[in-house]
Amino acid sequence: MTTLIVVLCIILAVIVFLQIGKLTELTAKIRGEKNAQYASNRWNSVLGMIFMIVFLLYCIISAYDMKNYMLGFGPHSAASEHGGALDSVFKITLFFTGIVFVITHVLLFWFTYKYHGKEGSKAKFISHDNKLEVIWTAVPAIVMTFLVVGGLNAWNKVMVDVKPDEKVLEVEATAYQFAWTLRYPGADGLLGTKNYKLIGGSNDIGQDWTDSKNYDDFKADKLVLPVGQKVRIRIVARDVLHNFYLPQFRVKMDAVPGMPTYFVFTPVKTTEEYRAELKKYPEYNEPSDPKDPNGKKKWETFEYELACAELCGNGHFSMRREVKIVSQEEYNKWVSEQKSFYLTSIRNTDDDPNKGKKLAIDPVETVKDTTKVNVVEPVKEIK
Repeated sequence: MTTLIVVLCIILAVIVFLQIGKLTELTAKIRGEKNAQYASNRWNSVLGMIFMIVFLLYCIISAYDMKNYMLGFGPHSAASEHGGALDSVFKITLFFTGIVFVITHVLLFWFTYKYHGKEGSKAKFISHDNKLEVIWTAVPAIVMTFLVVGGLNAWNKVMVDVKPDEKVLEVEATAYQFAWTLRYPGADGLLGTKNYKLIGGSNDIGQDWTDSKNYDDFKADKLVLPVGQKVRIRIVARDVLHNFYLPQFRVKMDAVPGMPTYFVFTPVKTTEEYRAELKKYPEYNEPSDPKDPNGKKKWETFEYELACAELCGNGHFSMRREVKIVSQEEYNKWVSEQKSFYLTSIRNTDDDPNKGKKLAIDPVETVKDTTKVNVVEPVKEIK
């Protein structure tokens, strides 16, 4: 029944529009084609001016209302060392393009209003104006030069790779439909080698188990990093094009199958410090769950995030991962609690090329002597 009513409404709407069209044609014939065209021109030019005013006001008001949610404004200043340089380039670009945006729209709708077709008006033909052409070519060229040079300068500083002897934490992020595999180095501080030919049911990223550097590597379900520590993210993809995106840190780099990429950055705000900044703004003191007004506030539930910024398929949304920035002490404690993937999932299985062999990384076995019960060793005197 509901479907029938919807279909009838659509048919009725089509009939109404057809009748309006016929009525317009009839009115034009009564008034005369020219008078009807002039009236239409005048009416459209007025509507254009109204639209321009409403549109520009909407842009300004909505931008102001959402400034504390927009990246780079309000409480969302960059949480990385290099982020300030990128924010500066963004704001300068926004300033100049914003001016051009407003001017061109005002002129566009003003010209449609002032020069709309009317009785007695005659269009002027101007073949060219050298002065005008020089101005609208030179001014954008000069502005673009400054923007491009500033952007390249920031890019060259941000994209510098680490030196061979530099102290850095390297983490690998492997993207696939639809998740991330985050791999950390173990006590040796080095990530083991990989080979895509080794990818299988028990080896999702193709780690080479003959490389001893792989023995202590571990995987995590969230990205945990120490504040103030330079981090190099090794970015790879296993299937299609993905994108490694950390919005609060101004980190964004494609993950391309067969072509490893990287990004180097230093976090400067812990998760708790970022929450403390959000707490100062009324927008983040509202309940995180509207259904629970007495629950946690938005600033309390905030978490940094790792997202995929490339539309990689119908499960694209599920690639979100939590990012935690903590103190060095907290990070060390977290690392000590992680377990080697090789030791917990591969060691002495059929997939282990070292099955049956003794490795230095194997846990030390302790043998208890059950023949002695309640033996108390004498206490030695401490001099």
